[in-house]
Amino acid sequence: MALSKKPVTGMRDIMPSEMQLRDYVIGVIKETYGKFGFTSIETPCVENIANLSSKQGGENEKLIFKILKRGEKLSLENAKGEEDLVDGGLRYDLTVPLVRYYSNHANELPAPFKALQMGNVWRADRPQKGRYRQFMQCDIDILGEPSNLAEIELILATTTTLGRLGFKNFQIRINDRRILKAMAAYSGFPQEAYDNVFIILDKMDKIGLDGVSEELRKSGFQEESIGKYLELFKGLAEAEDGLAYLLEKLQDVLEPEAGTGLEEIMASVKSTKSSDFEIVFDPALVRGMSYYTGTIFEIAMPEFGGSCGGGGRYDKMVGKFTGKDVPACGFSIGFERIILIMMENGFRIPDENKKIAYLVEKGVDTKRLCEIIAKAQEERENGTQVLVARMNKNKKFQKEQLNGEGYMEFLEFYKNPLKQ
Repeated sequence: MALSKKPVTGMRDIMPSEMQLRDYVIGVIKETYGKFGFTSIETPCVENIANLSSKQGGENEKLIFKILKRGEKLSLENAKGEEDLVDGGLRYDLTVPLVRYYSNHANELPAPFKALQMGNVWRADRPQKGRYRQFMQCDIDILGEPSNLAEIELILATTTTLGRLGFKNFQIRINDRRILKAMAAYSGFPQEAYDNVFIILDKMDKIGLDGVSEELRKSGFQEESIGKYLELFKGLAEAEDGLAYLLEKLQDVLEPEAGTGLEEIMASVKSTKSSDFEIVFDPALVRGMSYYTGTIFEIAMPEFGGSCGGGGRYDKMVGKFTGKDVPACGFSIGFERIILIMMENGFRIPDENKKIAYLVEKGVDTKRLCEIIAKAQEERENGTQVLVARMNKNKKFQKEQLNGEGYMEFLEFYKNPLKQ
């Protein structure tokens, strides 16, 4: 049987032209985040299955690529359940590994700790445009900073990076999980049903307010609660200042600092931003991860029909590892999606080094070949990217292919020097 030359479903091969763009974007990300004081770390791609399945990853916990035990530890005959077969899994995001890393090394790290982590993650998801089973994530996180300074720095660092990559007119949508819970409490939904209510609310942009109403009814919630909930959103649509409207309506069930915190974050970002974007309060923003405890935010771009990144505060997650809570907040850029948008928009890497291709005819003698390579070495030392390659019979097609990789200048070397 012939071997398959196609990658596994949901995973893909990346061509050289895209890799050049990815390397450029990674460079911009690391340089920009470095200026904000974030330092790079790396964690293993495999995590303990108990960490990955700790009811903190929301729906992603259903998408884990699980890893069988190895060698003598694996006994298929005696296994009574999954716990006898599996002890690890491929990470589905970078947050759980970061928190484990921090919990293990806290005494060796500065406080607060500003981490930058880039790497592949894996989810057994249904592949679609901009969504793969293996994909790159790019996270920045601040651990040990309880104030809104963490949110402000994360948003400014992320938006500055996107601005440097040429993105404009995008939105940072912001909300707070405490406001979501207060809206549910005000409406009379039972506390144990909040997550179900939020899952339905998260579909607002696709099914609208009427669709949310219908799904709440199908889930068996009381008409009185549904009515009060919908009235909040209708009032928001009419209010000049949605956040102020909610703070007044929810004053009996909402912690005051949740509202004042959002006001401070939004005012600070608006007055100090360096990129072309707007930050807006979105009361229907949910974010799927159950580990979020406070502020949540998301990137919305007109070129893409969904989120291009997001994050929030997760103050209770470190405590699950250490028994002591540590304030934490993070922001993740949707790396694969911004690469897709940049490629579709025909993005060209700015100030790219000059690229020259030396095409050498077959049959050039050794002495002449050494002279050509020496000339290429000299150009490389002066900052030029030089490709030395044998000249194909179809020289026109060869040049077209090299054009696609950014080579715009060609020098041809023949076995008969008089032809040059």
